[in-house]
Amino acid sequence: MSPLQQLLADVPQQGQVRWIGVRPQSRAPMLALDAVEARREAGLTGDHARPGPRNARQVTLMQWEHLAVINALLGRTPENPVLPGDLRRNLVVSGINLFSLKGRRFRIGQAILETTGWCQPCARLEQNLGRGTFQAVRGHGGITARVIQSGIIRLHDSLQVEALPEVL
Repeated sequence: MSPLQQLLADVPQQGQVRWIGVRPQSRAPMLALDAVEARREAGLTGDHARPGPRNARQVTLMQWEHLAVINALLGRTPENPVLPGDLRRNLVVSGINLFSLKGRRFRIGQAILETTGWCQPCARLEQNLGRGTFQAVRGHGGITARVIQSGIIRLHDSLQVEALPEVL
């Protein structure tokens, strides 16, 4: 293994779940939760994501730390911030760079997920949050994942890398 491969393989950080939300219907407001069931090949209970093993977007995750960047890029004040539910991601996690999870399986609470790609912003964010939102979220939208092992995910659960990198 080359020195770069060793650096990419080593992820000593652990994340922590800071926010959980589901979208009961397309375009419906997010529902914030204290806990949610992640179901193998189906996503999160109560979320409108299409079930099935081919759905690479069963769960969406973003970094808590990126909320401050997005708010700064949009010129939002602490009195009028963009909140996790506004960005329509299921899980917001602090303490770990989600890009380090590329090609990996990771455990959150009782569930095991697998990264499937990057979560790009959609045009609807611009409509909902105002001009410039699409550009502010680019590069900060997080990742998509599928559920490999079912289990309960709770607020404050840790996120830990489960396996060495695989090719995406």
